Amino acid sequence: MEAIFLEYAWVLIVLIVLEGLLAADNAVVMAVMVKHLPKGQQQKALLYGLVGAFIFRFAALFLITTLVNFWQIQAIGAAYLLFMSIKHIYDSRKASQNSEEVQEPKKKSGFWMTVVKVELADIAFAVDSILAAVAIAVTLPHIGDFDIGGINAGQFAVMFLGGIIGVIMMRFAARWFVKILDKFPSLETAAFLIVGWVGVKLAVLTLAHEKLGVIPHEFPHSTVWKATFWIILVAIALGGYLVGVKNQKQQEQ
Repeated sequence: MEAIFLEYAWVLIVLIVLEGLLAADNAVVMAVMVKHLPKGQQQKALLYGLVGAFIFRFAALFLITTLVNFWQIQAIGAAYLLFMSIKHIYDSRKASQNSEEVQEPKKKSGFWMTVVKVELADIAFAVDSILAAVAIAVTLPHIGDFDIGGINAGQFAVMFLGGIIGVIMMRFAARWFVKILDKFPSLETAAFLIVGWVGVKLAVLTLAHEKLGVIPHEFPHSTVWKATFWIILVAIALGGYLVGVKNQKQQEQ
């Protein structure tokens, strides 16, 4: 029993680290979504997003054996994030080309529409997070004969704890990213590039779905893909930061 406890504790630590990594890119998306709101509303939108993330991850745990059959959920999430990223970059380039013309401020989404968008992103992230957690937790030995949502109760408990801790990390990370974007406005383009890259990650998961089989099912969980994803994400973030600092220094001169 002691050996099983140690194994469960180790897997929980691994899940918390995994959720922390997933929370980083998810938090960038949430920060970008709420950035246009007044500061007071930004925190409220993130709070509602946190509540939604709790609910969706809890529901996803119960429904994971059903959700894994619907590749459309992640496909919609991928399409939405890619659209948001491409649209922002296109609009930014268009605005810079017409900088001498008087630009009418574009209407931004209101508070509740922003909350809806954050919740929709949460659904895609919940499925992504739970699928990753299931891949690790199923290696644990069963505790008892009791199942929850088609998953052994012991495995379910570990995934639930890891998921909840991950959501809390995502909330605080999102608040930090909002502050960074306020301090370095020129980082917004890099943030939207990261949003698009996260959309690519969801697209890869979709294409690897068993019902599509466009790419090998194991590819999204391979070391090569994970390393590629994080190297490019860090490169985008670092490049954006350096450009942002350079631009701010030029403005201060």
